[in-house]
Amino acid sequence: MNYPILTLENLNQIDFHEGAVILVDKPYERTSFFVVDKLRRAIQTRTHIKPKIGHAGTLDPLATGLLILCTGKMTKKISDFQDFEKTYSGTFTLGATTPSFDRETPINQEFNIDLIDQSLIESIRLSFLGPQELIPPTHSAVKVDGRRAYKLARKGEQMELKPRNIIIHSIDINADLFPIIQFKVQCSKGTYIRSIAHEFGKRLGSGAYLSSLSRDQIGPYSLSKAWHFDGLKELLYQTDHE
Repeated sequence: MNYPILTLENLNQIDFHEGAVILVDKPYERTSFFVVDKLRRAIQTRTHIKPKIGHAGTLDPLATGLLILCTGKMTKKISDFQDFEKTYSGTFTLGATTPSFDRETPINQEFNIDLIDQSLIESIRLSFLGPQELIPPTHSAVKVDGRRAYKLARKGEQMELKPRNIIIHSIDINADLFPIIQFKVQCSKGTYIRSIAHEFGKRLGSGAYLSSLSRDQIGPYSLSKAWHFDGLKELLYQTDHE
């Protein structure tokens, strides 16, 4: 697949309306929509034409990492990127849970972690390899009767989400900072890392929530090749580029 990837070298030549792929490192506490909206405005200022633009997979506001944007005719290829395997890294915190499975909501329950040791953590790690059925977080964009689950959750409405079939190809764990667990996961599309964190705690006979997250890889596309969001925005606003 030879997609037109935006680089510093081709910034002045690429046709955003014909179609371009932009790799961006999403900032912490910014929504994926925020990134799309701000770069749309910057491209419009640069080209004087409002571009069609979308992203190939949401990152939660508290997550950072690789966000793939497609412009113009390349928006038709968004599903191609969504189908790729993804690699994430971050931390779980053991001994507590939150309603959102991450730090978006306060801790709602605490658990004893005295009996958790390295051998138990390793056995649970191994149990996650291969096909899994995991329930998405209620604070997610999954639709329930046509409505986003997170909107229902924020109103305190009860709902039942169906498990998703996903595949975890690899999961590496480092417990040196216990009760903080460092991890790296390679997984199929549709995987909620928050659900892995929550389920990891359950399988330990305790609790856990996702305390940090970065998306490091989408298929062949790496975070190391992504634009810094603010830097790209500033370059796009430099309209004197002839």
